[in-house]
Amino acid sequence: MPQDILQPGKIPDPIEHGTLWDASLELQDNGNIGKIPTVCVEETDPQQDEYRENERLLQRIPSFGKTVKFILPPITIEDNAPQEEEMQFFQAVEDVLGGRAYSFKDIFSAGRWIDITDDKLLRKKILRPGRGEDSRPLPGQQVTVYLMGILEDGTLVEKDPKLSFVLDEGDVIQALELGVRSMQLGEVAFLLTNGLYAFGLLGRDPDISSDASLLYKVTLLGVRDKPSLIALTTADRIALGNQKRECGNFHFEREEYRSAMHSYSQALTILTPSTADPLSSEEEEEICEHRIKCLNNLAATQLKLHHYDDVINSCNAVLEMDIDNAKALYRKGKVLSERGDYEEAMSILKQALKLEPTTKAIHAELSKLVRRQKGQPEVTKSLVRTKPKAHLKLRDDLNPLTRHSTKQRVTHRILLIGAVAAALLSLLATFILVQDT
Repeated sequence: MPQDILQPGKIPDPIEHGTLWDASLELQDNGNIGKIPTVCVEETDPQQDEYRENERLLQRIPSFGKTVKFILPPITIEDNAPQEEEMQFFQAVEDVLGGRAYSFKDIFSAGRWIDITDDKLLRKKILRPGRGEDSRPLPGQQVTVYLMGILEDGTLVEKDPKLSFVLDEGDVIQALELGVRSMQLGEVAFLLTNGLYAFGLLGRDPDISSDASLLYKVTLLGVRDKPSLIALTTADRIALGNQKRECGNFHFEREEYRSAMHSYSQALTILTPSTADPLSSEEEEEICEHRIKCLNNLAATQLKLHHYDDVINSCNAVLEMDIDNAKALYRKGKVLSERGDYEEAMSILKQALKLEPTTKAIHAELSKLVRRQKGQPEVTKSLVRTKPKAHLKLRDDLNPLTRHSTKQRVTHRILLIGAVAAALLSLLATFILVQDT
């Protein structure tokens, strides 16, 4: 991103995947995808053969090694814990469930579990008590936990020996936010959560399905006050700001636009250095690049929420740092066109088109603007409302054969229509630019 936020066609923005400009899919992912390294431990006990086989199976599945930082790409972490800890975790699960096959349904109605929420969809069982009520973390404090989590079929989908996050900042799923707030320092507990407090209807590709319940074992290792931004180095600011931006990207892709806007705003605050700390020219340039990414993502989110004044402000902030930023010009021109400021909108969109002559979103917005200027009716989209991604996912799961056969029938027609549309847009752009000169 020139490109866009620490340490959840298409627009090349954090919204910055791909090369097209469909504002519904414009999040950029700069993260380095990694795997949690596996520690190989030589075992001599023949009774552990079954555990070793389970471990081999776990390592082959896509979900192995994922962390609960659902808003971030998985990162490589140093984990020197022996495989024995995983075996102990599964043994503890079996002990709690009475040796039966995993059945979360029974736990949601079982006694001796503490209800964290009134609807009984988030429950806790204390395995080891903590240090007392005074050691409970408060909203705004930073906590560090040891975490392991499984699905009902026993698939290990979460493992992080030292996960840190600030309570009430939306960096982890609600089950962990609420669960950890109920714990004492040093406490070890099982948390059982319904999908409502985990990854919801959308799930988490590729390992957590829609509305999946999860069972976590959580150890509260540390509680401290949130680090002061003043004490952060430039590198730390950028890392933290990027993590918050990735959090916003996660929410944007799930169409949780208000949560995304909150995360992008947090990132911008972090990426605003103190005037008391002078930066080198290289540091200023790097901070500027990351702020541009964040502001562009924020503008895209504000556009989704129809906060047009805020979109203009965000785009102007980008253009003060980069006068030729095509994304900011496009979004500003789009808002001005919506408001009826046709002359200024035309000027700005033409400028964006010169910078990105192949971007379909700009072509489409210019075509719409020309029709508005001529008083022609808007070209309406299909009356069939586009289904949210979550609904599409469920439909695909239920009707896989229908989906594939339909796709084969329409592929050539779509390609032909796309080619004709691209040719017409190119002709229109040429006409507009020639008329302008």
